[in-house]
Amino acid sequence: MSKTPEPLKPLKTWSYLAGNRRRPSEYEIVSTNLHTSLDNPEKPWEMDIDVHMNQWYLKYRNNSPLQLDDWDMFRDPGQLVYRTYNILQDGQETYVRSLFDQFSDREHDKSLDQEWVELLSRAYSPVRYLFHGLQMGSAYIAQMAPASTITNCAVFQTADSLRWLTHTAYRTRELSITHPDIGFGQKEKQHWEEHAGWQGFRELVEKALVAWDWGESFVAVNLVLKPAVDASILHQLGNAGRQHADTLLGLLLDAHLRDSERHNRWSTALVKFALENEGNKKVLSEWYETWLPLGIAAISAYCSMLPEGDEAADQAQQQLQDVKIRLDI
Repeated sequence: MSKTPEPLKPLKTWSYLAGNRRRPSEYEIVSTNLHTSLDNPEKPWEMDIDVHMNQWYLKYRNNSPLQLDDWDMFRDPGQLVYRTYNILQDGQETYVRSLFDQFSDREHDKSLDQEWVELLSRAYSPVRYLFHGLQMGSAYIAQMAPASTITNCAVFQTADSLRWLTHTAYRTRELSITHPDIGFGQKEKQHWEEHAGWQGFRELVEKALVAWDWGESFVAVNLVLKPAVDASILHQLGNAGRQHADTLLGLLLDAHLRDSERHNRWSTALVKFALENEGNKKVLSEWYETWLPLGIAAISAYCSMLPEGDEAADQAQQQLQDVKIRLDI
C-alpha cells in the first residue's frame, strides 16, 4: 500500500524573495523580477529568434558592453513604487500650483522688465522641447533596462519630465496673456530649431535619442544630458531669474531640481552597482568621455543667452565635469 504523500507546506513569502528570511517590503513585492523578457536569454520575447524585436533586445540589452551577473539585485535608494510616487508628487504639484496662483494674484508678470521678458521668450519657453527630449530618453531606458527595478526608476523620471514640460507650457501661456507681442506660444519652435543658443542641446538630445544600447543611453541621458540641463537651465537660469526679480521662475526651477536630486540618487546608485563588475568602469568611462564634449558645448551655447553668460557657463560646465569625479568612472 503506497503512502499518502505529505502535503506541501505553502511558502510564507514569494519564492524568489524567500532567501531574505523576512517578510518582503511593498517595494520588493511590486518592483523586483518583473521582466518576463529576461526569462529566456536567447529569445527575449518567446518568438522566432529572427523576429526584429528579439534581435533588438539581444543586441542592445542582453549583449550590451555593460554586463553584470544579476541586474535584478539593483535597488532604488528611495524604494519608490507607483503609490508612494503619487503621494510624493501630489505634494509637489500642490506646491507648484500654489506658486502659480499666488504670483498670478500679485500680477507678477506685469512687474517684469521688457528685456527680461524677451529673454524668457528665447531662453525659457522653448525649453519644453528639451524637456520632451528628456522624457523620451528616460522612456527608452525604461523600455530597455535589464531589470524592472531600473525600469521603475526611469519611468518615474519620465513622468517628472512630463510634469516639467506642462509647467513650462502653463507659464508660457501666462506670459503670452500679459505680454502678447513677444511671441510666447508662437516662436518656440523657431527658437529651438534656429537660435544659436539652443543648437548645442538640440544636437545632444537628438543624438542621445539614437544611442540604442541601453547602457550608453543611460550614460548619455542621465550622466551627461540631464546634468547639463540641471547645471545650465535649472541652476543658472533660475539664478538669473532671481537677479531680475523673477522669483517665480527661480522657485519653479528649484522645484524641478528636487526631482533631479532623486534622479541623480538612483543614477549614482546604478553606476556604483554596475562597478561591482570591474570591466564596467572602462565601458562607462569611455561612454562618458564620448558624450561629455556635447554636454560642454550645449552648456556653452545655452549660457551665451544669459546675462552672466561666461560665468554661468564656467560654473555649469564644472558641475557637469564633476559627475565623473563623483561617480569614480
